[in-house]
Parts: sequence; structure tokens; C-alpha cells
Amino acid sequence: MIEKGGGFLQADGVKPGKFIALLLAVAFWAGCQKSADVTPVPSADDLLPKQAQPKLPTMKMYLGAETLDVELALTPREQQIGMMFRTNVTDESAMLFILPQAMRAPDGFWMTNCPVSLSAAYLGPDGVIEEIHHLEKNDNVPVVATNDNILYVLEVNDGWFARHNISPGAVIRTDKGSLQETFFRK
Repeated sequence: MIEKGGGFLQADGVKPGKFIALLLAVAFWAGCQKSADVTPVPSADDLLPKQAQPKLPTMKMYLGAETLDVELALTPREQQIGMMFRTNVTDESAMLFILPQAMRAPDGFWMTNCPVSLSAAYLGPDGVIEEIHHLEKNDNVPVVATNDNILYVLEVNDGWFARHNISPGAVIRTDKGSLQETFFRK
């Protein structure tokens, strides 16, 4: 039987001080049990990759007279990692990012954990190079496109486009046709 006594609820035979201590012990125990079952939320640092990703599947791409075997970054995770941690970027290294929607400011490409500078061509839906940008090694400030129509980004060794006389207006194609035909066939 519980009676009201001294401003506290009191069980028969239990003094108010002991009742409160017992109540606090039960609450503490229940709280400890509950927190042990909760999965901790990962921090932003926990979500960042710690090493380079393995080489991704490749496809031949043609830029005028130039041919590249381009790694395809298709999934969000592959695109997030990109060329992070790679130190062996050569003129034969290239990665194409097929974006799920047009890149718009403030979105852009950044170089966190990329120890080598790169060049990036921002391409429209038809595979035409709209812009070419220098991406400075380890820079975490996004390089934003000036055009709202960018659906692909091609990363290559720094200065590759200049060394191969490739400039905005050049079209990138595959054995299957345009980038639109290759990746968004209906």
C-alpha cells in the first residue's frame, strides 16, 4: 500500500529517503541499459574514406585524336572518394563522374585528401566540354561550375588538357556514341 507522507509517495515500511534512493537506482539502471543499446552517431570524420579506392571499371573515351581508358565513378560512394589518396596519377589516369543531376552552385569538385593536383573538364549532357578547371591538391574548397548544365566531370592529370590541345567545345565520345547515349539510353 502506498500512502502520502511528508510530501513523498511512500510504500509501506520504506522510509522516504530509501524510497528515493531506490527509485534513483532503478532509473539509473534503466538509463544505463537504454544507452548501451543505442548505436553512436558517426562523426563526419568517420564517414570520410581512409584510403584510395581500388581501380574502378574502365571504358575507352575519345577526345578528338586522344584516347583514354577512363575509370567510371558511378555510385555516390565512388564519387565521394574519387581520386582521394592516389599518388600515382599519370597522363594515362582519368576518372569520369556521371552525376545524378546537374551540378549547381554551391556544389563543385574539391580535393580533400588528394595529394596530387588535377585538371577537371565540366561537361554538358551532350558530352561537350563546357569548362576546364585546375583542382589544387588537398584543397577542400569546391570548384563550382559557372554553367548550370554540368552532368559529367572528367578528372585527369594536372595540365593534361593543355598538353593535348583539348579545350572547351571538344566533344567526348565512347564506342557506344555520345555520353548521353552511353549512360542514359532509353
